[in-house]
Amino acid sequence: MTAPSLVPASHHTGGHDRVSARRRGAVVAALALTQTIGYGTLYYAFAVLLTPVAVDLRVTTTAVTGAYTASIFIGAVLAVPVGRWLDRHGGRVLMTAGSAAGVLLLVAWSQVGSLWQLYLVQIGIGVAAAASLYEAAFAVVIALTSPQRRSGALLAITVVAGFSSTVFLPLTGWLVEVYGWRTALLVLAAVQAVTVPLHALAVRRPAPSTRPHPAPSQGGGAVRAALVDRGFWLLALGFTAHTAAISALTVHLIAALVSWGHRPAFAASIAGLLGALSVAGRLLTTGLQRRYRTATVTAAVFAVQALAALLLPLAGATVGGAIGAVIGFGLGFGVATIAKPILLAQRYDTRRYATLAGILVVPMTLAKAAAPLAAAAVQATTGAYTVVMVAVGVCCAVAGAAIAAAPAPRLEPGGHDQQMNTSGTGLPSTG
Repeated sequence: MTAPSLVPASHHTGGHDRVSARRRGAVVAALALTQTIGYGTLYYAFAVLLTPVAVDLRVTTTAVTGAYTASIFIGAVLAVPVGRWLDRHGGRVLMTAGSAAGVLLLVAWSQVGSLWQLYLVQIGIGVAAAASLYEAAFAVVIALTSPQRRSGALLAITVVAGFSSTVFLPLTGWLVEVYGWRTALLVLAAVQAVTVPLHALAVRRPAPSTRPHPAPSQGGGAVRAALVDRGFWLLALGFTAHTAAISALTVHLIAALVSWGHRPAFAASIAGLLGALSVAGRLLTTGLQRRYRTATVTAAVFAVQALAALLLPLAGATVGGAIGAVIGFGLGFGVATIAKPILLAQRYDTRRYATLAGILVVPMTLAKAAAPLAAAAVQATTGAYTVVMVAVGVCCAVAGAAIAAAPAPRLEPGGHDQQMNTSGTGLPSTG
């Protein structure tokens, strides 16, 4: 008996190619818009609301950051169950429910009067985000597209969604300045409501003929094979370290720039550059993938980010220095978002993509949750953001080294990456 093969579903049936271009385009367009809005309302707005909420509730920013940490932590708890659901049932119901919950929770956030209420709302937002943001969207796209079209579809979604921070950080800052943070959240809830019908109408589960499911024993073997693969854990280390760096800098960049003497509005605008720069980084990465391994390009970009983060405390007090360092860091801001699904899809069975991605996301999400709180504690202890930025740079350097060390998938004669078989050897399956 031969080992069950860990190859994309399209390699078995060619079924992905039978999905109409119009349908693919509609799904990609809808997800591009919903991810832009969802990240803007459920994620990026928090950085702008951090200080106003803390002042209004008469608590420390560290305490409010703890609510954000709880929100992200629940995402780690749900990552694997959500992945299994997506592999078995598709994303329509889950993403629609998550979007609708996000609307209600933003409204509830606008009404909180105590810290414990804020924590409950943020935990709920963590559930909504796990059901409706990138991980769910990527599972839908990978199930719908062939390997040849996958990078283009992921790029289209992440390019558009990359402008989320560029749009929503300044927008939220303006809303807070003009109307106050509670009314700002009501406006954001109204914007978030747009995502509900888009998920309900555009996201469809692929037909059985285009998305065949392996037998339960074969699926279990696919997951077990990944868990004994050294490359999987190197990817986990790299993306976890990078997530910690991104999360800490995203939450604290505005506060750091303000502490270095910049006006809050300017700091928010500079932070908003990260979104636009992430688009440039994704385009650059996708273009370079035509000549170099995805892992090699990703590692190089992470190294540039490490240098930029280390330079930020030295140059961040000046306008030009702050802009330059943020540009250097921002070019890699969204690279992991597109590199992770591509690297996973290259190495493992795409019919178990969401489950494997969920396993990988657990340590990443824990890092995403803990890093901003740890950064806040370091800043409170030292009274400055220098050590925080050094830690961000070190995390990026570790991430680059781990991704570069991940073994390359074997190449088929036609030049396509050969996925691993269940023996974990990296050799083509004979089954």
